[in-house]
Amino acid sequence: MIIVLKAEQAAPTIEALKQHFGSDHDIFVHNNRIAIQNITPDDLTPTEQAAAEEIITKVPAAVQASRLFHPEDTIIKTPHSTIGGDNFTLMAGPCSVESAEHVLKMAKVAKNAGATVLRGGAFKPRTSPYSFQGLGKAGLIALRKAADQLALDVVTEVMDVEQVPLVEKYTDIFQIGARNMQNFSLLKAVGKNRKPVMLKRGMSATVDDVLNATEYIAAGGNHQIMIVERGIRTFDNKYTRNTFDVGAIPVLHKLTHYPVIADPSHAAGHTEFVTPLALAGVAAGADGLIVEIHDDPAHAFSDGAQALRPDEFNEMVTKANTVHQALQSTK
Repeated sequence: MIIVLKAEQAAPTIEALKQHFGSDHDIFVHNNRIAIQNITPDDLTPTEQAAAEEIITKVPAAVQASRLFHPEDTIIKTPHSTIGGDNFTLMAGPCSVESAEHVLKMAKVAKNAGATVLRGGAFKPRTSPYSFQGLGKAGLIALRKAADQLALDVVTEVMDVEQVPLVEKYTDIFQIGARNMQNFSLLKAVGKNRKPVMLKRGMSATVDDVLNATEYIAAGGNHQIMIVERGIRTFDNKYTRNTFDVGAIPVLHKLTHYPVIADPSHAAGHTEFVTPLALAGVAAGADGLIVEIHDDPAHAFSDGAQALRPDEFNEMVTKANTVHQALQSTK
């Protein structure tokens, strides 16, 4: 249940409600709103009821993610980026960190196009155990060095709980990959951290599934969360790697205050479809894009088939900015 309190009575009533229910109920507070798990209006005293402007009883399981609890957009600030709200954030880089020289080269491409976040995998969860698994710590060091040289933020994947302390030293944003969206131990671990978390929607996850996954992070006290729509598995993956659920972007914006980022690379799986899907994501209201780039896709260590060449990436960015600006002009 969520209680929207009258502004002038909010502070003392929140303290009273904590005293009343705090010993045996989970309680969350945002401004003049207080969410208390597993109670009904009948459990409130007459004084508590009188202080309420509104009592919301139909509350989703992911209460902290809900706009009923947190109506305004969450804005995430990193050293070089502002993510969410009316801001549009571009994130780009190679799928895998292949070498210090190569990640710096791709970081320059990303920076010159207007990106503020450098992506790159140091630990790679691959379908086959015999595929390239990433450079590990050396990859993290190279990624951080390239980003710092160009005043960029870093987003990189953390795959398990044991990696969190190591990855934390080098990243500005933890990425939780699609395969780990419901790795609840990992979600709890990054929830105890205070660095932003980019949570990718699982390959077969519903919208409610991904929102409930964010709740595991928020329950630990970390509310700097962004959700990535990267395509889901459907009955047809003959022509694209996944089905880009563009409708999930406005749906998520309606349901949650967290920023929503579009990943057209993993949705498309093929270079020729990345730009059209990116533009669809921007037109649907995505708060940013995360895109894979490579100067020699045919020899990329991973996911070369979906990587944009620098010239293709620059063209995509120009088009995406045009779409975003057109949307902003209608507000």
